[in-house]
Amino acid sequence: MKNKILIICLFLACFSCKKEKQDNGKLNVVTTTTMITDLVKNIGGDQINIQGLMGSGVDPHLYKASEGDVSKLVNADIIFYNGLHLEGKLVEVFEKMGSLTKTPIALADELDKSTLIGSDYFASNYDPHVWFNIDYFKQFTKKVSQVLSEKDPENSIYFIENEKLYLAKLDSLQNTIKNTIETLPQEKRILVTAHDAFNYFGKNYDFEVVGLQGLSTATEAGVQDVQKLAAFIIDKKVKAIFVESSVPKRTIEALQAAVKSKGHDVSIGGTLYSDALGNAGTIEGTFIGMFEYNVNTIVNALK
Repeated sequence: MKNKILIICLFLACFSCKKEKQDNGKLNVVTTTTMITDLVKNIGGDQINIQGLMGSGVDPHLYKASEGDVSKLVNADIIFYNGLHLEGKLVEVFEKMGSLTKTPIALADELDKSTLIGSDYFASNYDPHVWFNIDYFKQFTKKVSQVLSEKDPENSIYFIENEKLYLAKLDSLQNTIKNTIETLPQEKRILVTAHDAFNYFGKNYDFEVVGLQGLSTATEAGVQDVQKLAAFIIDKKVKAIFVESSVPKRTIEALQAAVKSKGHDVSIGGTLYSDALGNAGTIEGTFIGMFEYNVNTIVNALK
């Protein structure tokens, strides 16, 4: 019901003469997740006005648009979002905006679907956590640069230069994390987290990934899920399991308790950033910093 009210507000706002958009000659860009916000900031720099809908620790699977969000979306020149139904509760809003001459851009539409990991949890039929494949994030980068350049050709050289710089940083990140992961023996590469956000990471770096809640945090783990995973941890002699910043800690604590009840021990290896970056102004508040932090946390805990 709430979503329908917001969509009505969207229609009314589109035909209202009131405008809240910043009129300083720069593109007004709205983004959804913190990963996409950070990416667009790197490419757009000081030549765009940017507003991110989601903040640190916000779960995009459960995020609902507010009336304030509708105002931001209506007054945007460009809207970038992940797609693949990651922002599940925003999809209807985006679809309606598409019919109102605004076309929000799903960056995941750039990806070759045949290379994606399948999932029955999402209407897209794909695992949407694609940013954990850095090659995919490079494709996002190129698309953002292309769209900004098309919308603001006068600053296209600026955007393209920023694209080149950021792609070089992503190349460096790939080399760094590859070297770090190679210090962890193959038999110890078992990653147990609150939900299955790390499948693309696991596929790229030869980790067996197991999430307590499955791919979407919209479904909660039951007692049988906890007991089954506890048995797996004991059988595989997993040394550490991990909390996620955007998922309640109690799910992993329940798993740890289940392992201990069977006479075994497993530590909580730290908090990983999965569906959202860390706080703004911190290393983990950037995509590159988050990725490096996650890898260091995983490797140090599992060694």
